[in-house]
Amino acid sequence: MLGGAIKLDLLFNDLSIHRQFLNITQFKEAIQRIMQMRSVARRFGRELQCHRNVALAQVTKQFSLKQAIIYLDRTQQQALMQWLTRLGPFWEDFRQHSPDDYLECNGNIVTDTAVGEAAVCNFLGNNCHLASLNPSSWAFSPVSVTWVPDHEPCRKIEVHNYWEVDQLESALSVNPIPIRSWEQFSKIVIARFQRLVFSSFSFAPLRGCPFSVSASNHILTLLDILNRFKGCFDENDQRTSEGHTLCKKYFSGKKAWFSDSSDSEKQRFKAELTFPHPTKNGCFLFCPWHGKVSYLQLRLHFSWPVTAVDPLYIVYIGPKITKR
Repeated sequence: MLGGAIKLDLLFNDLSIHRQFLNITQFKEAIQRIMQMRSVARRFGRELQCHRNVALAQVTKQFSLKQAIIYLDRTQQQALMQWLTRLGPFWEDFRQHSPDDYLECNGNIVTDTAVGEAAVCNFLGNNCHLASLNPSSWAFSPVSVTWVPDHEPCRKIEVHNYWEVDQLESALSVNPIPIRSWEQFSKIVIARFQRLVFSSFSFAPLRGCPFSVSASNHILTLLDILNRFKGCFDENDQRTSEGHTLCKKYFSGKKAWFSDSSDSEKQRFKAELTFPHPTKNGCFLFCPWHGKVSYLQLRLHFSWPVTAVDPLYIVYIGPKITKR
């Protein structure tokens, strides 16, 4: 599912830092995983929000998070410190629960934590999930929180929690942000499909088309298949079994989602099917292979064949070129 977008906020679970790391190496692996989760979130147009004071949390008996960061390489240090101390976003700037609220999870008070905030947000109708370090005592989902408002019955609230990259990626793939324009669409797909290479001309033909949620969702589906297909090669650069399955299902047969143009079309529309090379100025690519979007008669042209070593270029997304 690539449509039906809903609002979804992500909070870094500060309680998943509780002096559990035996050494810096173990911490480095865990924090790198969280940074990967942040990157995944951003690919899907989300931000992983944190608390302003999370850098002060103790990751080992000797070191706080801020102190342990110095053992990362310089690029990782800068990215992590910018996120935790400067860029955020910081969820307490928009917090929904009060310091006076009584929030409990597994017998522990979680007021003023991401766990408590996520619970209250969910109760108020704002979809909010957690991302936790692993290993930690928070490798479970859902997280059950009890909220006891003043003079009101207690409320049980469940919060989705992720501690592995693929968990988060799967969840975000079925909860995409709403797309309302082709311009927004282009930014999202460039960030999301990192095995594909887009050119500055790829989306230009869409500017004259009315925006359609249905069409944009169909194009997202096509791009997702191409992105997966590009990754289906083993260490010997041979196509994997998954790659063969995708090829048979989507690239062959009368009802294939992707196909080559006919010989007559390639002759008649040779100039129109030749596109500026995305990375080599003055060079061109002949790209008759395309994906089909029936609604609005849109086409997605790409380089072929798809190999392990050659980039997969997306050279055109727009109205059907080979109209008779």
